[in-house]
Amino acid sequence: MDNVWKKYEDDDLNRLNEICDDYRKFLSVSKIEREVVKNSILLAEEKGFRNLEEWIREGKKLSAGDKVYVNNRGKSLALFVIGEKDITEGINILGAHVDSPRLDLKANPFYEEDEFAYLDTHYYGGIKKYQWVTLPLALHGVVVRKNGEVVPIVVGEDESDPVVGITDLLPHLGKEQMKKEASTVIEGEKLDVLIGSMPLKEEEKDAVKKNIFMILKNKYGIEEDDFLSAEIEAVPAGKARDFGLDRSMILAYGQDDKVCAYSSLRAFLDCPPCSKTISCILVDKEEIGSVGATGMCSSFYEYAIEEICELLGHTERTAIARCLSASCMLSSDVNAAYDPLYSDVMDKRNASYFNHGVVFCKYTGSRGKSGSNDADAEYIAKLRNIMDHGNVHFQISELGKVDAGGGGTIAYILANKNVNVIDCGVGVLSMHAPWEVTAKADIYEAYKCYLAFLQEA
Repeated sequence: MDNVWKKYEDDDLNRLNEICDDYRKFLSVSKIEREVVKNSILLAEEKGFRNLEEWIREGKKLSAGDKVYVNNRGKSLALFVIGEKDITEGINILGAHVDSPRLDLKANPFYEEDEFAYLDTHYYGGIKKYQWVTLPLALHGVVVRKNGEVVPIVVGEDESDPVVGITDLLPHLGKEQMKKEASTVIEGEKLDVLIGSMPLKEEEKDAVKKNIFMILKNKYGIEEDDFLSAEIEAVPAGKARDFGLDRSMILAYGQDDKVCAYSSLRAFLDCPPCSKTISCILVDKEEIGSVGATGMCSSFYEYAIEEICELLGHTERTAIARCLSASCMLSSDVNAAYDPLYSDVMDKRNASYFNHGVVFCKYTGSRGKSGSNDADAEYIAKLRNIMDHGNVHFQISELGKVDAGGGGTIAYILANKNVNVIDCGVGVLSMHAPWEVTAKADIYEAYKCYLAFLQEA
């Protein structure tokens, strides 16, 4: 397939730039799952969506054209637009995850050592630990007080904010450190974030730490004990940026998988009325196995469909089973793009390439397809036809060489519920690094793909 930039006319370029500019802005203020869900709800409500709880409280029935969402604990979200066809004829579903590799603060994070104040962290997801030192980091999350008050925390993103970070050993004294393997050159327990060095004059013990808490109390009204019920994440500080002298790419933290989450959400919100019910799922915890109440393994999505079925007049026990069995899904997740600097782990004939369009991945998993969803050939043929009708540029790939490693997404979870599903997303360079790179053309083709799928699947 040719590089898709060669095929674009002015109208395509204008639309591409509009979508990518909006994506860059969204990403810069949506670094953690709570922020993605909050900002996605704001966009949805501008388009007329209402919380499903309102319909339930009002005792109203749903009908074609109604737009509803389910906010699951502020960290995952399911949106629906009711179609003309009966819901038991299936839903066209886009699903992406909105969590990304990061550093989480431990339950008791604050300590002082030799007049430095630190935050003790536990890394989240698959990271190369050495990539996280000497970076400017920001703190995002919430502190929940005993009375239930939720205090949002964002430090390090405004130009007037300070940043924090993790120090490293200078090369002059790093002889022994440099002998270590990359996996151990920086140990997990060494990923502690330096946050201060100024003591309170009147204090003798832990004076630097106490000064930090005075600052936090003055700004947020929180005490040290309040961090027992907190979720704070350390992430790279700074906005998403155009990348490359030709501005053909985007550099940002958390594009796995927010690039697919945003393009899915944008296509879903832009989609005209469809005959079938359509849905967009944005979920948490994929990077650690999709576990917990806000991950895809949770039953929250099934419960949402069950509520919708009932509001549509389906009270029979088999309604949700018939609905899911007739549904089609794109598991909107990123793929490892081919990198000429690391070609030894790629099968060039089965790799995904920058600027060659959205990527379909028939199966993921590792080695002998372990832990994989494996999409049916019949389903892929159907999607090929939809892509052709929608003038979508696409490619089909694997995730590296057979024994080089592998990975997985939420696809297998929906497949276990008898949904037709395949992985489909954007190729990424430097995946799981603090700063990842995507191609604008691929983001645009992903948007077109998701829009065509919702209308025709």
